Amino acid sequence: MIHSLSIIWNQPEGFHLGPVMMRYYSLGFVIAFGLGWFIMKKIYDREGESTDKLDKLFIYTLIATLLGARLGHVFFYDWDYFSQHPAEILLPVRFSPKFEFTGFAGLASHGAAIAIILAMVWYSKKIIHRPLLWMLDRVVIPVTFGGIFVRLGNFFNSEILGSVTTSDVPTAIKFVRGEDTLRKSDVITQTGIKDYNAAYEAVEHNPEFADILAKIPFRHPAQLYEAFGYVFVFAIIYYMYWKTDARKKHGLIFGVFLVLLWAVRFFVEFVKESQGGFEGENPILLTGQWLSIPFILAGFYLILTANKRTETL
Repeated sequence: MIHSLSIIWNQPEGFHLGPVMMRYYSLGFVIAFGLGWFIMKKIYDREGESTDKLDKLFIYTLIATLLGARLGHVFFYDWDYFSQHPAEILLPVRFSPKFEFTGFAGLASHGAAIAIILAMVWYSKKIIHRPLLWMLDRVVIPVTFGGIFVRLGNFFNSEILGSVTTSDVPTAIKFVRGEDTLRKSDVITQTGIKDYNAAYEAVEHNPEFADILAKIPFRHPAQLYEAFGYVFVFAIIYYMYWKTDARKKHGLIFGVFLVLLWAVRFFVEFVKESQGGFEGENPILLTGQWLSIPFILAGFYLILTANKRTETL
């Protein structure tokens, strides 16, 4: 449904493939890692590295991404809750106020970034026997590409919402699902329709519930802004690796990645709803922005000192 230049977004979390529910967010992760493996395979072929080492890289990166992203959310954004419910940190369930399956509804990209770097420390020393920055210069290429699909998954899942805006903003979107005031239990209560997917559809299309739809604000699609920014970051570092001698200057590509990707994250946060954390009330910057600054500064350092680490071979 189109209103002026703005749209209403009311997609379910996934689709059924026979008896199996395929969730868009999970599908985004699968695509990200699948295509990431393909990109890294091309890089390893160029560098003369074996597929066996690539398979181990895939496993380490997968574990680091999921574990780091989860722990990053726990410690950076929601420690007050998880400090009182430690069993829920690594379990996809909630024990109070009642037992329910929640999935891992909380992943932080800053935590994933830290965990991937730590995993690469181990991998570079024990598996591939290359300098750490050599490894990081290459692994960030598929990582950035994967980030595009993760943010698209967030959009399809109506999560990590942007801040409220007006309907005359060309990119403004009404997220029927995902609003705190219209969760599954709320939409069932307000419409009297027991199936929550049918209830969401009724909110959008049934004139009887026009008042509910009218109360849902238009928002910036921050997930799409971020994904769009990552496309350019990926294009730049991909070009640097394949078309220039940047790969011979250890830390240069990784440094450019740190500056550009976390700058995208920093600026998109200005049109994103707070996800909690340590920012307090009326913050100057959101938690995601404070966490991005050290990565950006480290990136500038690596760029400025890259000539000192040029390969002589």
